[in-house]
Amino acid sequence: MMGNSLLAVLLTITICVTVVNSLISPPERLTGMNPCISKQTCHECIQTPHCAWCAAPKFPEKRCFLPNINGKILKECPIEYTRNPDNEFRTIRARNLTKGGLNSGSYGGSTLIENEESSSSFWSSSSSASETSSSSSSSSSSSSSSSSKQEAVQIWPQEVSLKLRINEAHRLTFAYSQAEDYPVDLYYLMDLSQSMADDKQKLSDLGQLLVERMSKITGNFRLGFGSFVDKVVMPYVNTLPDALITPCKMCAAPYGYKHVMPLSNETSTFANLVKSASVSGNLDAPEGGFDAIMQAIVCRKEIGWREQARRLLVFSTDAGFHYAGDGKLGGIIKPNDGACHLDNTGLYTHSSSQDYPSISQINLKVKQNAINIIWAVTEDQIKIYKKLTEHIEGSFAGTLTNDSSNIVELIQEQYDEISSSVEMKDTASNAIKVRYHSRCLNDGPLIETSKCDGLKVGNKVEFIAEIEVTHCPTNRSEWKQKFNIYPVGISETLTVNLEMLCDCECEHNGSTGYEPKSNECSGVGTLKCGVCECYDGFFGKKCECSLHQDTSGADRNFQSCRPDNSSLVDCSGRGTCACGQCECEERENTEEKITGNFCECDNFSCDRDKGLLCSDHGSCQCGQCSCNAGWTGPSCNCRSSNDTCMAPGTTNGVLCSGHGECVCGECICHDDKTRYTGKHCNKCPTCDSRCEELRPCVQCQMYKTGNLSEIECAKQCIEFVPEAVETVQYEIDSDEIQCWGKDDDDCKYEYIYYYDETNCLKVKAQKDRDCPPPVYVLGIVLGVIAAIVLIGLAFLLLWKLLTTIHDRREFARFEKERMMAKWDTGENPIYKQATSTFKNPTYAGK
Repeated sequence: MMGNSLLAVLLTITICVTVVNSLISPPERLTGMNPCISKQTCHECIQTPHCAWCAAPKFPEKRCFLPNINGKILKECPIEYTRNPDNEFRTIRARNLTKGGLNSGSYGGSTLIENEESSSSFWSSSSSASETSSSSSSSSSSSSSSSSKQEAVQIWPQEVSLKLRINEAHRLTFAYSQAEDYPVDLYYLMDLSQSMADDKQKLSDLGQLLVERMSKITGNFRLGFGSFVDKVVMPYVNTLPDALITPCKMCAAPYGYKHVMPLSNETSTFANLVKSASVSGNLDAPEGGFDAIMQAIVCRKEIGWREQARRLLVFSTDAGFHYAGDGKLGGIIKPNDGACHLDNTGLYTHSSSQDYPSISQINLKVKQNAINIIWAVTEDQIKIYKKLTEHIEGSFAGTLTNDSSNIVELIQEQYDEISSSVEMKDTASNAIKVRYHSRCLNDGPLIETSKCDGLKVGNKVEFIAEIEVTHCPTNRSEWKQKFNIYPVGISETLTVNLEMLCDCECEHNGSTGYEPKSNECSGVGTLKCGVCECYDGFFGKKCECSLHQDTSGADRNFQSCRPDNSSLVDCSGRGTCACGQCECEERENTEEKITGNFCECDNFSCDRDKGLLCSDHGSCQCGQCSCNAGWTGPSCNCRSSNDTCMAPGTTNGVLCSGHGECVCGECICHDDKTRYTGKHCNKCPTCDSRCEELRPCVQCQMYKTGNLSEIECAKQCIEFVPEAVETVQYEIDSDEIQCWGKDDDDCKYEYIYYYDETNCLKVKAQKDRDCPPPVYVLGIVLGVIAAIVLIGLAFLLLWKLLTTIHDRREFARFEKERMMAKWDTGENPIYKQATSTFKNPTYAGK
């Protein structure tokens, strides 16, 4: 009795120690190049890719094998006992692709061509399913022939069934074609500040034009409307009591953002609300449009965005925009949380308590909610908004004209661009991995992508989904799953009914190969797929051993070949159980040994680094590395000393400059708000610049200028000595900080600073300052005086010249008139000379 008690105590202690060892030992590794050898049960075998199981009773060879390598086992195992399940695929629903819209027939569903590794059964089954669905759809269409519309079918097939082995991928081919008349949601966000008063009529006309044009694009669309001004705080808005009621003549009270009309098909209401909207007033030029955009995006329920629709947001303004950080001007420092804050009247409640959102926040929300923004702005703002389109995905900028017709064209163009793209996603669980491949509209090779662009109505795109089960879930009920593959923004899906092949039929009661209390198992075990599963208290290959049997050599027989009842593998799959004693296998390489009571240990399966066992810095003991002195880590690839984590020149012993942790001899910098980088976490690109701090020392050391005297400079400027360079070269991607300054002589200079590997401050400064040329004041004064004198003389000479010319012209005219007189003083009949002359007629001159 005492011997039996002692045996039981020893057995209990051994089992407990073994369980602890199994918990701390590394997971089982593949043996050699053949992963099937170590598998001891059928379900373990078929969960290993390409492995087959022989369920024949009394089979002498290894039961789990590779059929294409172990031809001997494949030949000796009867076909009816070979368990090597293949992936199975079956099409359940495969309606042909249709455009929708007017009844114009179907296309594409029966003409798909298999591209990669699809079996012929796939197409035969899909053809039959297509015929069945076609007949049903034809009957339904005949019953509703009076309707002028048909249901769009944009994805083919619609439902499939798939049985998959673990880690064996199956390629599923499916197709997508764009439908006509797809739903569209358009939200019109208008700037109603005072500066837009003259544009209001134009924008009202745009609203009506949108209604008319969108009716031509799709018959299933909805419109919504909202407006914005700015935050009702200084200095954005006048906060005087009267101004808060009427900020300007015929103006409404100011507000941040107001949601006026949810998305609806009431087009007349939309047009009336746009026309009747009242403008308000603010002080500064930029507006609070980003607040409005954020709320219009994230308040999906209030706005009424539909899940399955194209979503457009038209943003009209004539001004710039405030963004993150501008709120500090009004004392608002709380960052925007990106959440919805609308009251029951549609008013944005957190306008005065949260900062404006940043551009990156807007971009993130746009991508998460699949919304496209159209910036409809005036001509003087178009440049900045076109730059904004480079940072916000899927946005478009257009200029408002007098008739607004081009904006309607831009909206239609953007809608065409959105609808010309398709992206595939799925709802598979974490046990399933799905990868997508397609040629899109090209004729080239398959590429791994889930998105295709440039599609039009009538184009058909084929995708290949590579579906792989990565592991069997612990819960058996999850071995059968259903998940959807769907185009983003489209309500149609491809449903995949997936069954994971995680075990064998012969492991279930009632099936062939399952035999409880089998004679092959000494009547104390169940024969499953050719191997025995022993009942409690029994063990061995044929359950021939018992924990309670009284045999000699108890020192050999008190151990079980399995560490606990949860293990289904004798001797860890690497040995033979001889009635409670494991005889471990021998390796081809004599230096590789398998040891341990359960063959659980070896000296070759430890972690490796760069192909070296234990990094060649230790020895492999029972699957774990025992590192040499000075080394640590799972593969002994880490130095145990922290000296490499100290920056050169550090004397205080602080690791990683106090901004990180030393892991494996390397610094891992903390991921804080103040982010440090570098080998020793000593560089901080986001920290405040030291330009102003270093400027006095740069001036006195480099240029002998500034407020510091020579003695003060020598005492205070001891941290660095600037290096003189001809031109300061600044690299954007480096850790260098660029600085510049201007001294009392109005001379400009540049310098940069950075920290080297020894954590020392280095400064490079421009050798020569850029000074303006000297100004000669006396010369300028004399020049101005001389110029004034010369200009005065010039004016006098000009006046003299003009008067001389005038006098000469007057004199010449007088002379001309005198010469042209018709008589002179001698011929004047009135004139009589002072002397009288008498002539004697009889004298006759004699």
